[in-house]
Amino acid sequence: MASTKRDYYELLGVPRDADDRTIKKAFRALARDLHPDVSDDPAAEERFREVAEAYEVLSKPEARELYDRYGHAGLRSGGFRPTDFDFGNLSDLFSTFFGDDLFGGQGRRRRGADVAVDVEIELADAARGVEREVPLAVAVVCSVCEGSGAEPGSSPSTCTDCGGAGRVQQVSNTVFGQFVRAQVCSRCGGGGKIVTDPCAACGGDGRVVDRHSLHVKIPAGIHDGQQIRLSGEGHAGTPGGPSGDAYVVVRVRQDSRFIRDGDDLVATVDLTMTEAALGATRSMATLDGETVLEFKPGTQPGEIRVLREKGMPPLRGFGRGDLRVLVNVVVPRRLTEEQRRLLEEFAEGADASAYEGDEGFFDRLKAVFR
Repeated sequence: MASTKRDYYELLGVPRDADDRTIKKAFRALARDLHPDVSDDPAAEERFREVAEAYEVLSKPEARELYDRYGHAGLRSGGFRPTDFDFGNLSDLFSTFFGDDLFGGQGRRRRGADVAVDVEIELADAARGVEREVPLAVAVVCSVCEGSGAEPGSSPSTCTDCGGAGRVQQVSNTVFGQFVRAQVCSRCGGGGKIVTDPCAACGGDGRVVDRHSLHVKIPAGIHDGQQIRLSGEGHAGTPGGPSGDAYVVVRVRQDSRFIRDGDDLVATVDLTMTEAALGATRSMATLDGETVLEFKPGTQPGEIRVLREKGMPPLRGFGRGDLRVLVNVVVPRRLTEEQRRLLEEFAEGADASAYEGDEGFFDRLKAVFR
C-alpha cells in the first residue's frame, strides 16, 4: 500500500522548494474545496485525508527533510504515523492550523448524522437481486420555519458569546508562547444564533422527524452484512448543512439447504450404505429448481459432485459460482438378526480389493471448502 501513496508536493500542488507560507496557502485552498459542507464529491473525505497528511509532513521541518531525502519509506522508518482526522470536527482542526474561520460566514454548518437500517432477504433473493421498501425515520428541515428554528414572523438573534461565529477561542500563555484553543460555543451550540421565539412545529430545532420509506435496489450477489449507501438520505444538517447518508445493512437469511462459500454453494445428499454400494438416483435442490443426480455403484463418503454455475453470481462481474454436493453415506444404527447375518456373510466373502480407492476421505472433504 505504501508504494501507491502519491507525492506530497503533487497532492498540495506546490513545487519541492515551496516555503511554509506557500504550503499553508495551498492546503487552505484545498481544504475549502474538500470540506463536506462545500463538496458533494463522495471521495472528498479520502482526498482531504491525503492532503492533510501531506500538510502534516511538509509543515514540519524534520519530517519534511526526512521525506525529501528518503520518501515515504523514510517516514515509516522514522516512526511517522499520519493523524487520524475526524471529518466531523474539521472546523476546529482548521482553527488550530490557521487561527481563523476557514470558511467565513456566521456559525458552523454541520453535516447531518448518518442513519443505518437493516433489511432481511432470502438467499434466493441475494442470488437474483431484489427490490425492497425500507422504512426510515430521519430528521428533515422543518417546513414551517424553513430550518431557522424561529416562529414565522420572528428571526434568530446573533449569539453574543461568540459573535455569531459558532465557536469561541481561549488563549493560554505558556513558556512556549500563546496557545489558542477553539471550541464550540456552549450557548448557541455552534449555530451562531439564539432563538428567542422558537417555532411551535419543531420546538426551535429547525428539524422535525419524518417517517417514510426508501426504495432500495439490492444487487445480485450481495453478501450478508454488506451495506448499500444512499447519499443524502440521512438526517438533515444544521443550520442548513448537508444531509447525512443512509446505510442499508443487508442481512441474508441462512438457507437450510445450502452453505455459502464465497460465490459457491455447498450442499449434502444422503445415500444409504446399500445405495452407495449399488448406485442410486437422487433429486437435488438448486437455486434454479430440482435437478436429478445419478450416483454410480461404489460411491464413496465425502465424494463431491460439482454442478457448474449453480451457485451465486458475483457482486461485480459475470457468470455464477458452482454448487458443490457432498455425499454423506448413512450407516444403519439398528439391524435385524437376518440383516446382521447377511452383512456378516458379505464381510467374510469380501477381500481388500472390494474397498480399493483412489482418494482418501479427508482429501475429498478438504476439497469441499476451497
